[in-house]
Amino acid sequence: MEKRLEGRRVLVTQAGDYMGPATCEVFGEQGAEIVADASDLTRDGACEALIERAGRVDILVANLASPNFSGTPVTEMGDDDWAKTFDVMVHPLHRLTRAVLPQMIDRRRGKIIVYGSATALRGLKTVSAYSAARAAQVGYVQAVGVEVAPHNIQVNLIAQNYVENPVYYPPALREKESFQASLRRQVPLGRLATAREDAQFALFLAGEESDFFVGQAIPFSGGWVQR
Repeated sequence: MEKRLEGRRVLVTQAGDYMGPATCEVFGEQGAEIVADASDLTRDGACEALIERAGRVDILVANLASPNFSGTPVTEMGDDDWAKTFDVMVHPLHRLTRAVLPQMIDRRRGKIIVYGSATALRGLKTVSAYSAARAAQVGYVQAVGVEVAPHNIQVNLIAQNYVENPVYYPPALREKESFQASLRRQVPLGRLATAREDAQFALFLAGEESDFFVGQAIPFSGGWVQR
């Protein structure tokens, strides 16, 4: 049986962190040739150099995340912390997209999948910088998505929250009854998603079945966004 991504070349950024490992595993199982990158994409020219090294990129998975997530009131948010979230999550998204699109346009085929956050769709206290950067990703995906759709390129974003992750949800935290009670209170589904579930959703967006999805930020949060 032919695998869904047989012959497709996939570039995954921050491949060792956040959604990187699960994405490489799930996409690899479906026959993709994985270019797993773990370089610092905040450096000048790093994104452009990465695309040049990667060569042909059929699918770009922009896994861009920051550990600077929560806990700082807006009145105490320093300029450096504010800027860092954009340096990690927003500026590389544009530079990667700008660099990879010409080859996709030439082939009239391509997919760009962004692992974003549901905090761009629903307010959450003390995450002003993080939420603003994630909202910038959403606006960017919406605009670029409709711009490149005539070239048969689909750009979409997974607006996720409550997905298993050792940085945001370390094992010690997940084992606490207070955290489990919070999950039951905050998330209608009552649990965290597994990273594999999230990666399988990305797999759908990488395949031909999703060709009619254009410039969308799709919640993946167990119902948290709808509350």
